Amino acid sequence: MFQLLKSKNIRIYNFNSLKNSSVIKLHSYTATLLFILFSSSILAQKKNAQYELKLKPASSEIRIDGIMDERAWQDADLASKFFMVQPMDTSFAKIRTDVKMSYDKDFLYLIAICYHEPGPYFVESLRRDFAFGKNDNFLLFMDPFDDQTNGFSFGSNAAGAQWDGIMYDGSKVDLSWDNKWVSAVKNYEDRWVFEAAIPFKSIRYKAGITKWGINFSRMDLKSTEKSSWAPVPRQFATASLAYTGNLVWDQPPPVPGQNISVIPYTLGGVSSNHTVSPVGRNQRGEIGGDVKVAITSSLNLDLTVNPDYSQVEVDRQVPNLERFELFFPERRQYFLENGDLFSNFGYQNIRPFFSRRVGLGVPIQYGARLSGKLNKDWRVGLMNMQTENTGAADPAQNFAVLALQRRVFARSNIGAILINKQSMNFNAENAAAGVSRYNRVAGLEYNLASSNNTWTGKAVTMKSFSSSSSGKDMMQAANLRYWTGNWDLNWQHEYVGRHYNAEVGFVPRRGYINLSPQAGYLFFPKKGLLVSHGPKLFSANYFNESFQRTDYTNYLAYNLNFRSRATLTGWIANDYVKLQRPFDPTNKGGAVLNTGSEHRWEAFGADFVSRPQSLYTMSLSTRYGGYYAGGNRLNVTSEFGYRFQPFVSLALSSSYNDIRLPQPWNTTKFWLIGPRVDVTMTNKVFFTGFVQYNEQSNNINVNTRLQWRYKPASDLFIVYTDNYLPSPFAVKNRFLVLKLTYWWNI
Repeated sequence: MFQLLKSKNIRIYNFNSLKNSSVIKLHSYTATLLFILFSSSILAQKKNAQYELKLKPASSEIRIDGIMDERAWQDADLASKFFMVQPMDTSFAKIRTDVKMSYDKDFLYLIAICYHEPGPYFVESLRRDFAFGKNDNFLLFMDPFDDQTNGFSFGSNAAGAQWDGIMYDGSKVDLSWDNKWVSAVKNYEDRWVFEAAIPFKSIRYKAGITKWGINFSRMDLKSTEKSSWAPVPRQFATASLAYTGNLVWDQPPPVPGQNISVIPYTLGGVSSNHTVSPVGRNQRGEIGGDVKVAITSSLNLDLTVNPDYSQVEVDRQVPNLERFELFFPERRQYFLENGDLFSNFGYQNIRPFFSRRVGLGVPIQYGARLSGKLNKDWRVGLMNMQTENTGAADPAQNFAVLALQRRVFARSNIGAILINKQSMNFNAENAAAGVSRYNRVAGLEYNLASSNNTWTGKAVTMKSFSSSSSGKDMMQAANLRYWTGNWDLNWQHEYVGRHYNAEVGFVPRRGYINLSPQAGYLFFPKKGLLVSHGPKLFSANYFNESFQRTDYTNYLAYNLNFRSRATLTGWIANDYVKLQRPFDPTNKGGAVLNTGSEHRWEAFGADFVSRPQSLYTMSLSTRYGGYYAGGNRLNVTSEFGYRFQPFVSLALSSSYNDIRLPQPWNTTKFWLIGPRVDVTMTNKVFFTGFVQYNEQSNNINVNTRLQWRYKPASDLFIVYTDNYLPSPFAVKNRFLVLKLTYWWNI
């Protein structure tokens, strides 16, 4: 039965009638049947096929300077009359944007004239890969295979900061991807002009295809208007490749010819460990690098020898009061191109492959990765990585992954993955240290995406293989989402066997069944302060493999989205947990609650994000209510920012927890505070400095990084990091690294 706010609890669904695992099988069969039924309607024509921009060769040389004075631009076709996406999607954009494109044998050229109302533009800084909603910007979304699933994005904010990313899942952009291209922005009183040259060697495409999916997106914060060349419904991102128009070539695009990039690095550094006596001091001097070989214009071979990732930004710390491991995204460049082929299987909390497991605390010796398109329908990914032997607990290990993906219907696909982790020269000492001889996972996945993106979903099943396998080593999950302008409905279920073991994956929880329905609705006023508002209901219900309830969360929220682009959400929730293992509710290494103990509580809170146009910005999140063992918990999380655009951006983030429990815990209070400064002298020189004071883990981390992009995709990094004990204030360890990389095209 559906019951809302019964007594003090929110009851979304009553699952008491579900008695055995046959119900899970029924849901699996139902989801599979729905996928088949909806797939039958997926063969519809591409939504915006009638929007075409014709492309012809440049009739003169083009200089990348943000000035449209070349004859080539006078001769190029024009894309204009953008459609408004937000705040409404029922009219043409009020803010004008004009776009032209051209090409020669080496480059694809683009120029965008972005008109605006009188007054200054709004940007965060000159830093690459800016936040889309916080900057006046122009973006290109490009689908060279016109498969409406994978592609590339390039763009800039109004101050000239570059944006580039690789696209996957039909609308997602991984901004960690970085490549070689050039651009310039020039500002005028009534407009800013973005001009770019993208080398054909920097993108992947199939030779001979003369229609590429393409769309242009514009964000103008002064008018709070988001627009696109080919119309996109307001519930979807303008990055949605389901709504691209067509870039029509007058002849097949140029074949790049030999396309080999060598990216060597040299590194020098010093480090010290102050937790031992005498202080341990080490010096580093390393060389290594990557090689990128284009087997075809759409299939790439990546090779790496002695890779180093010391310049990758440190993960932003968060308070951890969860019973399970936290997820942090991959940031290492080597793993990113076509990374979705490997890492997108499953769901966020049941990933069979998680690249951060490779080289986790141990050096990688070498690796090879073949990935990309075989043709319009087939994608392949093959990866092999080898790590060093650093001891009995970390023997030399080989990681091999094979992923295949076959496009079906208009935008859906079927995928298969095989993962093998093998310990080399395995011996009794390795076994005593808890290391497995091998671990393997194999699985299949079906991804549903309707032609208009209204229906999306996934069905996945995986099985693990290990020397200690003893049954119940499979997982199965599926979801189906229906998303229109008003309604957002989703069903998801998961089953993970207690012996399912994906050592190279991210599976923080095993031995459970999860049933999670979700429903949301938005109202769209025609005038007033709000552009939309509405409720959202969510329920996550967990059971053990005998279908006995172990925990649930029921959540009701109401969202307010203002025309100024500020947002406000209020929510209430109730939780139940029956602990399956001992747990310290403060996560500070103290006393624990017993296995089998039951805990119930209610909580409420609010989240606010201010309008991005202001030089002073803030976000605030609060939570107050019950907690484990009949206790109470207050959490206040905030971030305050100020920018001296476009050169300096200041931010102060903080999180405060006040946990009140019975003895022996009593009252526990801790802060996480993180001041940060970003200085962008130009769009090629960046300095970042931040401090993270984590009272929960009793650590102060100081991190600074200077990056000079002296040539496209070639950098000099200087990184300095300290870790301190807060009390007494004492150094734990520190290191200084200078790293030089160079991108050399052969």
